Amino acid sequence: MARSLNKVILIGNVGKDPDVRYTAKGDPVATFPLATSEVWRDKDSNIQERTDWHNIVAWRKLAEIIQELVRKGSRLFIEGRIQTRSYEDKTGEKRYITEIVAENMLILDGRNNNRQGHHSGDESESHSVDSRSSLHDVPADDDLPF
Repeated sequence: MARSLNKVILIGNVGKDPDVRYTAKGDPVATFPLATSEVWRDKDSNIQERTDWHNIVAWRKLAEIIQELVRKGSRLFIEGRIQTRSYEDKTGEKRYITEIVAENMLILDGRNNNRQGHHSGDESESHSVDSRSSLHDVPADDDLPF
């Protein structure tokens, strides 16, 4: 049997405060945009920059931690998987969205602030969360609150 791998690693900045909603079963779901940028010199030696925006989705405990610690401008390391799903918009037209389902997060902000709890020393520099232990029971699309 052939194996496959669906793994995404991103380092970027949060574009707006995370939105946390709850499924009908009460599971928290956090969503937010993450910007990654690429800088290069073109053939005329002019500096060029391109920013890509990624839709990040986190479930359960990771969603709760994101709600508590992550804000617009936060610099994050996100590890997860890419998924595409479809939905019907208000006019009944079928739409598709591609998103990153976060499984692991590391806050890269170098500032010591109240949002990162009561860590001391180097621990105040980052906050790591791994949610893989709860991924086996991801709700069906019918449970999505958006």
